[in-house]
Amino acid sequence: MSEDVIPIQGSRFQDEVVKSTQPVVVDFYADWCGPCKMVEPIMHQLSKEYHGKVKFVKVDTDANQELAMQFGIMSIPTVMFFAKGRVEDIVIGAVPSTVLKSKLEALLKQA
Repeated sequence: MSEDVIPIQGSRFQDEVVKSTQPVVVDFYADWCGPCKMVEPIMHQLSKEYHGKVKFVKVDTDANQELAMQFGIMSIPTVMFFAKGRVEDIVIGAVPSTVLKSKLEALLKQA
């Protein structure tokens, strides 16, 4: 995998997230979003830390409005934690890495 956080389009969401055999963290973002830029380096750092255990993907809400609507994204960044194809947890807004890490640990215990 050339990137640690994989950018995906709506058409790949089913295969990359819903059908994934490992837990998936999905970062819904937009390029113009300041708080999204604050979360981005945290996502990259966590993807390295959890490499092989959790898949990290990002979805540009401007380019994938239908997908954003499907998941009820009202604010960005929104980070969703998936296990076995289901949303297990959600974090809205820019939060410290410790918050995301605790959610990841809980996700891994469920998976």
